[in-house]
Amino acid sequence: MHENANGYTSFYALKNFLVTTLLSILYLLVSAILVGFKSDQIVLLLIFNVAFYASRFSRKFILGFSIFIVYWIIFDYMKALPNYRYHSVSIEQLYNLEKHFFGIHTPSGMLTPNEFLKLHTSKAADLITGIFYLLWIPVPLAFAGYLFFKNKLQFLYFSFTFVLVNLIGFVIYYLYPAAPPWYVQLHGFHFVANTPGNTGGLSRFDQLIDAPVFKSIYSKSSNVFAAMPSLHSSYPVIVLYYGIKNRLGLVNLFFGLVMLGIWFTALYTSHHYLLDVLAGISCAISGIFSFNWLASKQPFQNWLNKFQSVIN
Repeated sequence: MHENANGYTSFYALKNFLVTTLLSILYLLVSAILVGFKSDQIVLLLIFNVAFYASRFSRKFILGFSIFIVYWIIFDYMKALPNYRYHSVSIEQLYNLEKHFFGIHTPSGMLTPNEFLKLHTSKAADLITGIFYLLWIPVPLAFAGYLFFKNKLQFLYFSFTFVLVNLIGFVIYYLYPAAPPWYVQLHGFHFVANTPGNTGGLSRFDQLIDAPVFKSIYSKSSNVFAAMPSLHSSYPVIVLYYGIKNRLGLVNLFFGLVMLGIWFTALYTSHHYLLDVLAGISCAISGIFSFNWLASKQPFQNWLNKFQSVIN
């Protein structure tokens, strides 16, 4: 019996090694073909493989967070398939819609909220909004980490809702490519393919702290013409929903503040129109309801329970 157990363990370890190695090689090959070789890819593989082999706990942890790794890979691969190849980019149309619904009357004429806020900046607002926009990654990941230790099933619910909302957003990106406000400020209504990412009003934060924080982030942007919907505005909605669902009390006040701060920052820094923000909120609500419907179906619930047993 002992020999059989050792044999089974050895087979299982060999199988894990082969599958993990093959997936790692496949990821590098596909990445090289689609987006070219980058040091980020090696870092991602090192993190995954070290966590997978270090201990049973770290393996369960990285398998749980592989949901977010898959999301990141899909997002990265979007660089190989720019959405403007498949549909014309909305530049002037979206700008005019924003002005029609939310235009602000001023002595110099009708302005979009972005244009109005661009005329009323301050160093304090630049600093605060920059901090808010830096939180859109750490807050969801930190919350996911909390749920992983506190409630594995809620962790899976949150993680899959997060990815589903992103997938909905990605589909809209390809159906309706849209230029952000800063693009209009720089290029007018003329379409310029392969436009690099831009920090927009977040450049003021970089100047204020004398460090290229947002410049380094937006230089790696997967697609400039993906302003609609604002997924930055979607993420805090998902966090707040699951925070309320898990009865986090006063922590939800922080989540709510971050949510409002990110929404305002999207406008203040000319990264999104108010229409983009509203679309992002709608995207989050649609994703939450869609996942709840899916989770109510027994086959999917059974699969989630199996996934939960793997990371427990």
